[in-house]
Amino acid sequence: MNMSTQEQYLEDLLLEEEVKNQNEIVLYNDEVNTFDHVINTLMRTCDHTPEQAEQCSLIVHYKGKCTVKTGDYDDLKPRCTLMLEAGLSAEIV
Repeated sequence: MNMSTQEQYLEDLLLEEEVKNQNEIVLYNDEVNTFDHVINTLMRTCDHTPEQAEQCSLIVHYKGKCTVKTGDYDDLKPRCTLMLEAGLSAEIV
């Protein structure tokens, strides 16, 4: 293995480890909240654009759940708490 191949291999390993350490907020479908409420909450809590929030709300509606934010646990925890306080069904996985 030459040096550049070894360096690339190590970079790939580091990237893979970083991805594994990421957590996700998963939003679940419910029969209570309106699309507008879900969209507005996603824009406020996850910094989604209106288009992203609408797409996530449709995925949740038709598939039952959707990953709405990925990142470090410390960043996701307050976001998930705000979502729960807004009446949405979500968890960090």
